[in-house]
Amino acid sequence: MSRANFRYAVFIAGAAALTLAGCSAEDAQDLEGLAAQDIFSLGEYELEQRRDPEEAAQYFAEVERLYPYSELAKRALIMQAFSYHQDKDYDNSRAAAQRYIDFYPADEDAAYAQYLLALSYYDQIDEVGRDQGLTFQALQALRTVIERYPDSEWARSAILKFDLAFDHLAAKEMEIGRYYLKRKHYTSGINRFRIVVEEFQTTTHTAEALYRLIEAYLALGLEAEAQTAGAILGYNFQSSEWYEDGFALLTGRGLRAEVAGDSWLRAVYRQTVRGEWL
Repeated sequence: MSRANFRYAVFIAGAAALTLAGCSAEDAQDLEGLAAQDIFSLGEYELEQRRDPEEAAQYFAEVERLYPYSELAKRALIMQAFSYHQDKDYDNSRAAAQRYIDFYPADEDAAYAQYLLALSYYDQIDEVGRDQGLTFQALQALRTVIERYPDSEWARSAILKFDLAFDHLAAKEMEIGRYYLKRKHYTSGINRFRIVVEEFQTTTHTAEALYRLIEAYLALGLEAEAQTAGAILGYNFQSSEWYEDGFALLTGRGLRAEVAGDSWLRAVYRQTVRGEWL
C-alpha cells in the first residue's frame, strides 16, 4: 500500500470511529481542531459510506463556516447543495446552489449549481395534480442552464427535462379541460384545450386537445369550429387514434374534416399547416 493510500485508510478508520462515538457536525467543538480536508472527508464518508446525506451536508457546511476563504470551502458549498438534494431537502439544496452561483458565477461548477437549483423544483413536479408554480420555476431554471451554459454537460439533460416539464404543464391543462367537458361546461373546457393547441403545440397532448375540441364544439352546435379542429388533427396526427375518433364524430354528423368558418382555429391552421404567420 502506498503512503498516500495508507494515510487515507487510517483517516477513514478514524472518521468511522468519530462517527460511531457520536461526533457530528452540530458539535462544532469537536471539529474546530480539524483541518478543512479532514472535515470535508468526514462529509464524504457520511455521504458515500453511511448513506447519510443530511449529516454529510452538515459537515460540508462546517468546512464553509470554519474555512470560509479556502478553496475547499467552494467545493464544500457545491457538495452541500448535492447532499441536501440527495436528502430531498429541496429548499436548502436550492439555497446552497444559489449561494454558489452568487459567489462563484464563473467557476466550472456554476453550471452544475444551476442544474441542481433547477432540479430542486423539477423533482417536485412528478404528480400532475400538484401546484404548477413549481413547474414554471423549474422551466425558468432549466432554461437558464440551457442558455447560460449551452456547452456544459448539464445542458443536454436540462433540455430533456425542460421538454418533460413543458409537457407536464400541458397535461395539467388537459386534466382540467376534461374535468369541465365531463360536466358539460363546454366553454370552460374549450378554453383549456385552446391553451394546449396554441401554447403547447410541441407536446404529446395536442392531438387529444384537438379531438376534445371537436367533441366540445359539436356539443355546442358549432360545426365549423369542429370541422376546422378536425382538419388540423387530420393534417398533423392522421395516424393517431384521436384522428380516427374525431373523424368518426364528424362523419356521424354528416360533416367533413375541413377548414370552415373564421374562428381562432382557422389562424392555427394557417400557421401550423400552411406556414403563414402573418
